[in-house]
Amino acid sequence: MENQNASNPVEQKTLEFDLGTFEGFNFRTQSAIYHPLSAKDVVNWDHDRQGEAEFWPSGDRPEVAILFRHRTGVTGSELVELDRLLAELGGDTVDNFLRIHHAVNTRGAALATLTRNAVEDNCLDVFLGSNFTDLRQEAAYQLFELFYPDEYKAWEKTTCDGLIFDTDRFLDSPAFSVEEVKLGNEVALLVASQ
Repeated sequence: MENQNASNPVEQKTLEFDLGTFEGFNFRTQSAIYHPLSAKDVVNWDHDRQGEAEFWPSGDRPEVAILFRHRTGVTGSELVELDRLLAELGGDTVDNFLRIHHAVNTRGAALATLTRNAVEDNCLDVFLGSNFTDLRQEAAYQLFELFYPDEYKAWEKTTCDGLIFDTDRFLDSPAFSVEEVKLGNEVALLVASQ
């Protein structure tokens, strides 16, 4: 009797989004995997046939690297779950990656059970820019206007010289949790309302 597995190749899993490339280490050969692997390669890696291996983002998609930065390795099933969640959220935007990062790495949610509703229920504002100084100022003014509209209008209309709005004190207040994230040439400020 023929081995049915030999005649029927394993169905390859596909991903909807480009999750970048990955580096890896093969424990069977006790060596690095010397060619870049796509996320699809990681998802479809056959540990029995190709050898037990560990993978991590190579950094060409910094938003993927940020999501898994506290981990020593990434599994294929985690990439499948990430792809599923990105589809639920409407795409692979930087904003969506950062919202998932916040849910997983700050709030402690498990990627496998995370849903669109759980990600969207986090009171998180994401600001993107080229430097943290300008971004913190922009975020503080926008949040001041959003959360304290009457005070913002009064402050904006005042003719009193020297009345300043201290953006750093505002963002560092107990009302917010702020995380600064570097994404290659871009930076992000994640502000969660407590």
